[in-house]
Amino acid sequence: MDKETVVELKKIVKIYGEHKVLKNVDFDLRSGEIHCLVGENGAGKSTLIKILSGAVTPESGEIFILGKHTRGLNPRLAIELGITTVYQDAELVDSLTVAENVFLGNELNSSIPLKINKRKQVEETERIFRRLGINLNPDEYVANLSTAQKQMLQIAKALHRSAKVIIMDEPTSSLGLEETKALLNLLKNLRSQGLGIIYISHYLNEIFDIADRLTILKDGEKVGTYSATEIDVNTVIKKMVGRDTALFFQRRPVQIKEVLLRVNRLTKKGIVNGVTFDVKRGEVFGIGGLVGSGRTELVSMIYGALRPDDGEIFLKNERIELKSPLDAMKKGICFVSEDRKKLGMFTGRNLVENLVIAKNNLSKRFLLNLNQEVILSTEIVRKLSIAVADRDQLIEELSGGNQQKTIIGRWLLNTDALLYIFDEPTKGVDIGAREQIYEIILQLAEQGKSIIMVSSDMPELLSMSDRIGVMRNGEMTHILENRNVKEEDLMKLFIGV
Repeated sequence: MDKETVVELKKIVKIYGEHKVLKNVDFDLRSGEIHCLVGENGAGKSTLIKILSGAVTPESGEIFILGKHTRGLNPRLAIELGITTVYQDAELVDSLTVAENVFLGNELNSSIPLKINKRKQVEETERIFRRLGINLNPDEYVANLSTAQKQMLQIAKALHRSAKVIIMDEPTSSLGLEETKALLNLLKNLRSQGLGIIYISHYLNEIFDIADRLTILKDGEKVGTYSATEIDVNTVIKKMVGRDTALFFQRRPVQIKEVLLRVNRLTKKGIVNGVTFDVKRGEVFGIGGLVGSGRTELVSMIYGALRPDDGEIFLKNERIELKSPLDAMKKGICFVSEDRKKLGMFTGRNLVENLVIAKNNLSKRFLLNLNQEVILSTEIVRKLSIAVADRDQLIEELSGGNQQKTIIGRWLLNTDALLYIFDEPTKGVDIGAREQIYEIILQLAEQGKSIIMVSSDMPELLSMSDRIGVMRNGEMTHILENRNVKEEDLMKLFIGV
């Protein structure tokens, strides 16, 4: 018997600024199947499901739900049509009980006016749990649940709303082996009950355990859709990472000198576990791994933004303790954050203020030297070719690439800096700005600075790094000399194949 097509996306296009995130992507989901979406970080997977959940509107394309052409899709309409998304960070109310969360916004009234029938809600919640084989106490407060239990609760809540489609985005990235096994078994149970499930994961062993079909995305384009029985892990990896060599930056070699930074057994419980590595002067040390592998948390500890539970950091053979980012700045450590809008930009402030703020924080002067600020910022704007109308223009009015160059320029004013940490330095910038940022990094290396570069972009890692540290499940499992390393080999190390 043919299964009903419950969701169909046709020729979906999504553009952010100058970056085309999705390029005429087709996708469909049938009832009673698990359809997995795979691809590298940035391939377009999350954007595609955000469009289906109504959180993002595409530039063009068509969406069909249960065979009906759907326009103006938004989160509320998606839920009404039976589409529920279960995110890694559970969207639940911790101060309410399990049963209260299941019925939140759809409470059962008792015979007494304005009073909720809590007993009936508990009974109905227990009925849903029995159907799913979930062992949860309806009276337990959500704050006391584990990550896996919260995800199962979200699934139960979706079934209470008569969901026909459940979307899972990297659901096991924070789960242990037993919790992962229980969640996958639950999804298989839901499939047997006729639900359609879209499942995103970097863990290919999970994909081949549960998938009926899988669709591969690469650089915003659909590579193909395959039955899980007609393709293997190695073929999937090749299709995920194969790309034109023109996307690789051709960098010049830089002389590498003595060790500047040494990290010894750095640990943050549950996040980073005993990481040890060093970085030399003139070296670009790349750090790669899947989202959730502990990459950003590791470099945040080196910058003083996150306090380690154990381990040591040595700079120029001197053991240092960093209680804050200001401590790191005073030691000559600079940090360009992945999230420039939240952690890098001072919105509502102009270009000059955003450029000079770090230098002013390090200055011992009581009063600001406004003339000097203008001189310094003018030099950085010229040096980095920052496209700006005038020095009073607000930073949020600049393009993504010019915002990023402004944040990098902020640290170039600190001439005493020793170590530069770039976390996803070219995320959301166009090709022209990307190559300018690469050139800045190389110039810093030529000046004898040390560079740590965290990146999800494998061509970037392979083009720019002298060595690559591989993070997986909070550990640095490998440190590779970047000689003849292939994308396929790197991806296998990232996912543990």
